[in-house]
Amino acid sequence: MYDQVFSFEGTLAKHASLADTAPETASIHELLATPYAIFNPLSDHQLEALAQKSATITRQRFGHVMRFFVPLYLSNECYNNCTYCGFSYGRDIQRYTLTDQDIVDNIDILTKKGFQHVLLLTGEAAKTVEMPYFKRVLPLIRPRVAQLGMEVQPLDESDYRDLVALGLDSVTVYQETYHKDNYLIHHLSGKKRRFDYRLTTADRAANAGIFRINIGALLGLSDWRFEAIALVDHLRYLTQRYWKTQFSVSFPRITSIFDSTQRLFPVSDQQLVHLVCAFRCLFPDLGITLSTRESAKLRNGLMRLGITDMSAESLTSPGGYSGVEADAQFDTADHRSLVAIQAEVANQGLDAVVKDWDAHFSTPVMHSHSSS
Repeated sequence: MYDQVFSFEGTLAKHASLADTAPETASIHELLATPYAIFNPLSDHQLEALAQKSATITRQRFGHVMRFFVPLYLSNECYNNCTYCGFSYGRDIQRYTLTDQDIVDNIDILTKKGFQHVLLLTGEAAKTVEMPYFKRVLPLIRPRVAQLGMEVQPLDESDYRDLVALGLDSVTVYQETYHKDNYLIHHLSGKKRRFDYRLTTADRAANAGIFRINIGALLGLSDWRFEAIALVDHLRYLTQRYWKTQFSVSFPRITSIFDSTQRLFPVSDQQLVHLVCAFRCLFPDLGITLSTRESAKLRNGLMRLGITDMSAESLTSPGGYSGVEADAQFDTADHRSLVAIQAEVANQGLDAVVKDWDAHFSTPVMHSHSSS
């Protein structure tokens, strides 16, 4: 399991070894060949060369396809206190968990819009949005969509196995930050304070046979280059150990937190482009997701540089598509319709895909090793 491999102190040391700038004469090939050197600050010329290499690799490995999905929030009830989250337990907001009929109504609306890949999200609330609820609602949703993912609290391996049997295809879990000290600063109470349990979520999901696993860090909680190094190490471990599983990564950014006494580590647009292109070059077959947290302009600019998956028409409140009244987790920046984004995709010479495979024809991914 990755908690036996990950070294916080080691990652800090790798981060400290980065230079203030990359040597002007260093080529992108040289920087990629030297561990973590690609995360040194690049000149404009070097960043352009990295972007061109990233775009070329993306077309070679993924063709001209851009996959689309839509998030559906099932609940904003949560017992975790986190400094940055709109669902945090200490916030006085309107809480709601979708009923079975709410879920069917929202899924029907989304599929009529053309969505076939749905990502389910919740807060973490005991006795409300736990396994009994998931086991009840997945059979309502699965027959109506082509691919079903979940971004909920970390679960035990046996729970993931049960959900795979009900048709779950993918799991998204962000470590939020790999910086242990900052993690505890921003996760004040609740089960989410368990850093190591969250860190080994991808292990448990892969061992349970989850087809696709998406990991990442919430950019802004720690220095982006520290997170990049930690993500590289985590992905190398996962792709070598669970070679039958598809892995992808996301780079969600936050620009503010509710606890104004805590420090944020802002990530610029240029640094985000740097991250996307670096990870594409380091992991040619990696899926890279870009959400509607980012502006339409930035998403348009990144489409051809390394992105393989995009969300559209995202609402971050439970049942928002059918008009359920409940507070949202965060505000989105790209409010275009699926049709409008598909038009931009086509304008850039790409093919918009809302259904790229049927789980019915796939074989469950099972790994024989369950511990390290």
